[in-house]
Amino acid sequence: MAVEIIPGVTADPHVAFGKPVIAGTRVPVALVLGQLGGGVAITELCAEYDLTPEQVQAAVRYGAWLAEQETVRASAE
Repeated sequence: MAVEIIPGVTADPHVAFGKPVIAGTRVPVALVLGQLGGGVAITELCAEYDLTPEQVQAAVRYGAWLAEQETVRASAE
């Protein structure tokens, strides 16, 4: 059974080994973010993976949410 992590992003132990995917698809969020980070245009992503711009934005929101959760403790040298 899929669990909605944030609107538009779900995780299901039976889909993509439980990794976050775009809701209603098997497209991993990490793949979308990696492609965007590599310079692929949103329109190309949408065409290649049959996504909508809103679904791509959901992946970006998830990435931002994850970054907000992260705490990095820099050590003083």
